[in-house]
Amino acid sequence: MDTVDSSRHLRTDSVIQRLRDLAPSLAPAERRVAGAIVESPRMVMSTSITELAAAGRTSETTVVRFCRRAGFRGYPDLRLAIATELGGDLARTGGTVAPGTDIDRDDTLEQLVRKVAFADVRAIEETVERLDLDALERVIDAVASARRISLFGLGASAFAAQDLQHKLLRIDRMALAIPDSHLALGSAALLTPDDVAVGLSHSGQTTEIVECLRVAREHGARTIAVVNVSPSPLTEQADLVLTTRVRESRFRSGAMASRLAQLAVVDCVFLGVAQRSYDAAVRALTATHDTVHGGDRP
Repeated sequence: MDTVDSSRHLRTDSVIQRLRDLAPSLAPAERRVAGAIVESPRMVMSTSITELAAAGRTSETTVVRFCRRAGFRGYPDLRLAIATELGGDLARTGGTVAPGTDIDRDDTLEQLVRKVAFADVRAIEETVERLDLDALERVIDAVASARRISLFGLGASAFAAQDLQHKLLRIDRMALAIPDSHLALGSAALLTPDDVAVGLSHSGQTTEIVECLRVAREHGARTIAVVNVSPSPLTEQADLVLTTRVRESRFRSGAMASRLAQLAVVDCVFLGVAQRSYDAAVRALTATHDTVHGGDRP
């Protein structure tokens, strides 16, 4: 494991993730170049700068400018970095999965299963490797000391919100995940400075979740965002941000690997909170387990 840096990330971002994070801040032409690479990283290996410019409907000069914005001296350096990353991914799978590829119409069932496993495992690995430990510690502090924890998530993100609610309730923390968007918004208006609001959204653009966090913040609650894209509308309403690192594909967008990455993050939050009151948490977990499973009753 790499030595932690001053921001307490566990290691550096992947090249593809760096390009994905950079894209929202780019000019439209540069954003198209980033999109072409992120959509098909393997393409870069056999694509000239002229061909990449054509794929992005722009000029070679724009491609060079984009490479420099991404921290590379030029296109050859970018190609080398991507080749190194894809080679590492290929090595992790024992050469059984070509990284950077989507589910193809001609894939065998074995190839499909291996691609799913690779994407899911890498989503968790990359999320944990890049988790901001300083931000995580502050999130744990906020949740551990909160009077009430409101959890907001819709769609796939609702599963992570409900999972964290269940775990926190089992250690006697007042947590509430409301799947109905109108009721959630109303509950956000009742939060106070003693409370915490957590918004989960893979894109960071889910209007209802953004609004819940905005209202919660307006009423003084500490706000936390769990997102894959930062900056985003949701992070603008958050005091603290925890970021997942997911390479979603065409058929898996916002619903599969992203959900596992969110679950990994909320598990870290839960365990951090439980550790703050270790003995009490163990007693609570034992009591709830024994009650649900019948204890010593015949």
